[in-house]
Order: sequence, then C-alpha cells, then structure tokens
Amino acid sequence: MGKAPPPPQFSTRRGTGAIVLTGVDGRSMVARRFREITAGIECDLGGDLTEAQKHLIARAATLACWCEERETELAKGEEFDATQYSTIANALRRLLSDLGLERRARDVTPDLRDYINAKAQADG
Repeated sequence: MGKAPPPPQFSTRRGTGAIVLTGVDGRSMVARRFREITAGIECDLGGDLTEAQKHLIARAATLACWCEERETELAKGEEFDATQYSTIANALRRLLSDLGLERRARDVTPDLRDYINAKAQADG
C-alpha cells in the first residue's frame, strides 16, 4: 500500500502542477516543448504515474529539448559536437528505456458502484 500524499500545506506549486519549471516563463518555445514532451510520455505510459516516473519523464524531456536544439543548430550549419550529442542522446535513450518504450493502455473501465449510481441518476 502506498504512502498517503502530504497534506496540502506541505505541497509546492511545482508539486501541484501549478508551475512546471521554476522561474521560467511558461510561454517560451522551450517551455512549451518541454510540456508537450512530458505530456506525450505521460500519455504513452497510461497516466497514473509514480513520483519516480514523473522525475524520469522530466529528465527525459529536458534531454529531448537539448537534443532538438542541437539538431536545429546542425541544420543551420552551425558548430556541432557529435560526441556531446551522442552522449546526451544515449542518456535519453536509457531514460526512455527505463520508462518503457511501448504504449500502455489506460484503464477506462468505470467502477461498478459509480456505473450503477450514474445509471440510477440518469433513469431517476
């Protein structure tokens, strides 16, 4: 059985999801891309995530954003450090592998009690 979440007075704005990256304007291109990547991975994993999975997802999103910026620089003909890029890409691969590379189905089956109550209210 899991540990109960901390009482609300101990929650942070980051922990509640009110902010994603502390001190970063959430409207910037990188912040928006970070959110897209984290949301995509969370969806692939079926939603109900452990705290450890959330941390791995954040690290993976950070590395993915970094790699995308380097790829843009390469496409523009700017300096490109292939060794640094491959090191980060391998770290990203390992994180994603730890999380699981296949999609997982999310359980959308309603609870029997909720289903019966909803039917009773609809009929009543």
